[in-house]
Amino acid sequence: QFKLIVENPEKLLASGLQVKAVVEYTPKCAENLQDKLTLLVDDDIVHIPVLGLIPYCDLEIQSEVDFGEMIANSKLVTKQISISNRGTIAGVFKISYDGVVLLNIKPVRGVVKPKSARKIRVDVCTDVPGVIKEMMKVELESRGCTNVWVKGVVVEQVLKVLGVNCGKVLKCINFGPLYFGTSKTEQIYLYNESPECMDWVAVLEDNAIGGEMGTDLQGSTDAVLYDLSLKTKDVDVSTLILCAPNQGTLEPYEKSLITVCFSPEKFERDFEVNDASPVQDYVVFLRFETAGKRGGSLQNLSGSHSRYVDLALMGSGFPVILTFKPGTVINFEDCYLGEQTQVACTMKNESEFLPVTFRFRKTAHFSVSPARGKIKTKSDKEVMISFSPHQIGKFEMKQTIDIIGTGVDKNNVDVLKTKPFHQIYLTLHGVCKSKRTSIVFTINPGLTPLISNETGQFVVRGRGQLSDTAPVAILKSIRTQIHTHRKNRNREDGALIAFPNDRAASLRPSEWNKKYRTIFTKTERYNYVDPEFAYTDSERLLREENKKHYVRFISHLRQRRLEREAARRFYIYNNPVSLGIKPAEGLKSPNISITDFPVEKPQPEMLPLDDNCMLTSRKLAAIVSKSTNKGVWSWLSPVPSSAQEKEDCSLTLTHKQLHQIFIGPSTIDFGDVCVYSTTTKELHIINNLSVHIWIQIEIEVAELQETSPLSQVVPPLTKTHIPVVFETINAGMFKNSFSYKINNKHIGHVLVVAHAKPIELQLSRREVILSPVSGCLAGTEFRRTVRVCNPRNQPAGFIWRPEAGDTKCAFTIQPARGFVEPYSDVECEVVWHPGFSTPETGQFTLSVRKGNSVNLKCSAKVTIHG
Repeated sequence: QFKLIVENPEKLLASGLQVKAVVEYTPKCAENLQDKLTLLVDDDIVHIPVLGLIPYCDLEIQSEVDFGEMIANSKLVTKQISISNRGTIAGVFKISYDGVVLLNIKPVRGVVKPKSARKIRVDVCTDVPGVIKEMMKVELESRGCTNVWVKGVVVEQVLKVLGVNCGKVLKCINFGPLYFGTSKTEQIYLYNESPECMDWVAVLEDNAIGGEMGTDLQGSTDAVLYDLSLKTKDVDVSTLILCAPNQGTLEPYEKSLITVCFSPEKFERDFEVNDASPVQDYVVFLRFETAGKRGGSLQNLSGSHSRYVDLALMGSGFPVILTFKPGTVINFEDCYLGEQTQVACTMKNESEFLPVTFRFRKTAHFSVSPARGKIKTKSDKEVMISFSPHQIGKFEMKQTIDIIGTGVDKNNVDVLKTKPFHQIYLTLHGVCKSKRTSIVFTINPGLTPLISNETGQFVVRGRGQLSDTAPVAILKSIRTQIHTHRKNRNREDGALIAFPNDRAASLRPSEWNKKYRTIFTKTERYNYVDPEFAYTDSERLLREENKKHYVRFISHLRQRRLEREAARRFYIYNNPVSLGIKPAEGLKSPNISITDFPVEKPQPEMLPLDDNCMLTSRKLAAIVSKSTNKGVWSWLSPVPSSAQEKEDCSLTLTHKQLHQIFIGPSTIDFGDVCVYSTTTKELHIINNLSVHIWIQIEIEVAELQETSPLSQVVPPLTKTHIPVVFETINAGMFKNSFSYKINNKHIGHVLVVAHAKPIELQLSRREVILSPVSGCLAGTEFRRTVRVCNPRNQPAGFIWRPEAGDTKCAFTIQPARGFVEPYSDVECEVVWHPGFSTPETGQFTLSVRKGNSVNLKCSAKVTIHG
C-alpha cells in the first residue's frame, strides 16, 4: 500500500544538489501499517521507517475540579475545565451527572475540533454548608467513560470577638461602676474566620430582649417595675456606647483592633420621684454584622439575617454623692481688712464603689487648703477654707468644686482625657469691716508742702501715701460769681476756674481747646503750653481717629452681640408651644397629676442616619417604617437625569450606608412550577438613605430573561419593586443567581431557586365504590364524586377515557373533559347505570394534556334483598 516514485540519477550527485522522492500511501483498510525504505549511498545503507496511520481523535479531560474553600453565601461559584483533542479528527463528548449536589454543567455534550480544546463550565451553588465530593461521568470518543471528581468545601462565614489579652472568644464586657459623665474603654479583636474578604458594620441592639436602660437591678421587683413605668422610652443608646471603628473590611483570617467605650449618662425622667434609686444599670448588645446583607423578609427589616456575632456590654452609672459638714452654706466670722478667718469643712464620699477626685476653683477673697485631692470610698477628708478679704463689704461667693474623671472625645475614642465632669457648689458668706481712723491736724512750721489747704496751716496725717501728681482743682466758671470782675460777669464761654492751690500743676501741658480763668475776677488766666510735650495738630487728629476706630470696633461688637441675643430669643419663642410670655404675669399654672401624662410619647420624626453616628436597631426600624409606609413606586427613571440625581448616584457609599439599603429577599424561591409556565415574584428595593441610588440588574440566565425593568433610580426614603419572571422548558431543579450594582460600584447578588415539574393532576381517590342509598330516587342511588386537583401553577386540560376494549362500560363520568385552574380542583361525578348483564366494575384513565395519566377503578356494590 506504499508506493515510491523516484528517478535515480545516472551520474554522480554533486555537492549542493538534491534528488526528490515521493512516497504515496493508499490505505485499503482501517489499520495502521509500517514499512521502511532502504537508501544506498555509496557504501552506506540508510533505513527510513514509513508509517501509515488511520485518522483518529485523541480526547483528554482533567480528572478533578477543585473549588477549594467557599463561603455559604448563596452565590454561584464557577470553575472551568477543558477537553483537549490532540488527534487529527474531531471527537464527540457527553457528560452525565446524577449526584446529590446540584451542579450546572454547560455544555453537557459537544464536539471538540482537532488540535484544539473546549471549555466546560461547572457551577456550584453555595447555599448549604458542607463537603462537596461528587463524580461526573464523561464519555469521550475513542477513550470510553472517564470519571471527573468535583470537590470543594462550603463553610460558614464566621465572625468572632476575641479578647486582646487572652485571645479567646469574648461574650461579654463588664465595664463596672462609673460616674455619670465619665467614660471607660475596652479593646477587643474582631476576627474573620473565613477564606473570603468581608465588609462589616456595628449595630447597637437597643430593643433586644434582656437589654436594660438605666434600671437599678439591685432593687426589689416592685421598685424596678415602678421605676420602669416612670422612665421614658426615648433613650439614644448611641450616646452611651461608642465603637471605633464601627465599620470596616476584614481580609481572610484577619484581626482588627476595636475600641468600645461606655459613657453612662443620667437618665432623665418626665418628673422626679423622691425615693427613686440613683443607680442606673445598663445591658446593651453590640452586634457586628456583614455589611449590606440584609435580604430577609419585609416583615423583619429592622433585624438582620446576615452573619453576625453579638457582644453583651454591661455597666452601671452612679451619681457623685458628697456630703459637707457643716453644710453647703458656710458663714465666716466678721473680720477687718488685712485679717483672716478660717472654717474647717469635712467632705465625705458616700459612694460604696468609686472614689472621688475633687478640685476647688479659685474664688476671690477665699482660699481652700488643700485645693485638690482624692477621697476614697466611704471616707472623708477635711479641708480648711479661709476668708481673706481684699476690700471692705459683705461677700456672698459661689465656690465651685470640680469633680475630675476620665472622658472621651467622640471623634477619637482611643484617647481618654482627664477632665471635670461634674460640679458641686458651696455658698460662702463673709463680712469685712473697716477700722475708724482719727485725723490729726498739726501746725505747719513754715514750709508749705506740695499739697495743703488754702491757708497752708494744717496738714492731714494718716491718709496714706501721696500721689505722684498734684491735683488740679477746677470747676465751671459760670457756677460762681464771687469777686467776679464787672466786665467778665456775663461771660458764658464755658471756661474752667482754677483754684489757688493748683500752681504746682499749672505749667504742665494742658488741653489746647479749654480755657482757664481765675477764681475771683474771672479774668482769662495765662496758660503755658510746652512745645516739647504738647501734641501737634496732626498728632491730635491721629489720636482722635484712633479713638474713633476703637469706639466703632466696640460698638460693632456690641451690635453683633445684641443681634445674636435677639436671634436666640427669636428661635426660643418662635414655636407653637411657647408664646414668649414671661412667668408671673398673671397666669396661674394648672394642677397636673400623674394621670395627665400620656402613656406613650409620640415618636419623633427619624431622619436618615448620619454617617458619623452608630447604627441602632430602633433607628433602623424607624427609618424602614417611614420608607415602607410611603407610596410604592412602580416605575422610576431608568438612568439619572437631573443634576441632583447624577451627583447622588456617583457617590461611593460606605458600609453603614449600604446596610441601610434593602434589596431582597436574597433568595427568591419559586417553589414547584410547571414547565412552559410564567411565574413572577417581586424583588423589593427600599432606599432608607437621604440620597438617590441607582440600581442596575445584570441577568445572563435564559430562564430569567423576561425580568424588567433592569435599571432604576430610587429616590430617598422610597420603596419600589422589580418583578422577577421565571420560565423554563426543562424539568428539574433550578438554582442560579443574578447580580446587581448600586451606583455602578457596589455589587450584590440574588439567588433564584425553582423546581420545574411537568403538568400534573391528582385524584382524591384511586378507587370508587358505588353503593345504593336508601331513600333516594330510582336511577340516582349509584353515584359518587371524585375530586381532580391541580397542585401546579399552570392550567391543565384533562379528558376521561374508558379502559381500552371496554365497549360495554356501565359507568360514566361527568364532566368527561375540562380544565383545572392553578391550585384548584374540580368535582367529577361517577354514575353506574344498572341493567341486565351489565358489568359491576370498570376503569377510567385521566389523561392530562402535556402531562401525566392517572387510573381510576370503579365498582358497584349491589345488595339483593330476599
